[in-house]
Amino acid sequence: QVQLVESGGGLVQPGGSLRLSCAASGFSFNNYIMTWYRQAPGKERELVALIAAVGGSTHYTDSVKGRFTISRDNSKNTVYLQMNSLKPEDTAVYLCSARFSSRYYWGQGTQVTVSS
Repeated sequence: QVQLVESGGGLVQPGGSLRLSCAASGFSFNNYIMTWYRQAPGKERELVALIAAVGGSTHYTDSVKGRFTISRDNSKNTVYLQMNSLKPEDTAVYLCSARFSSRYYWGQGTQVTVSS
């Protein structure tokens, strides 16, 4: 059974940090591109960051470059998103996704709220 379980969300003040985790099971994690998306109320789902299956190359949306870092630990079947210098506009549900060819898996998401 395929599972992607996100954790690490919460309420943080502007300028603060959070580290999200996404634990994967039920598929060959090493072969999958892993991606973090986010969706704020009333807005479309947005790709935040992705990391390749092999080689570790990464991509970020412009608004998070220099503040967020995506990483993966294939020995733990886990992908992380380190989020620093958080801003109120980063408030959203953050979802983890796994992709291999035409196959996609999604987690349920974790809420991140940036507010004073």
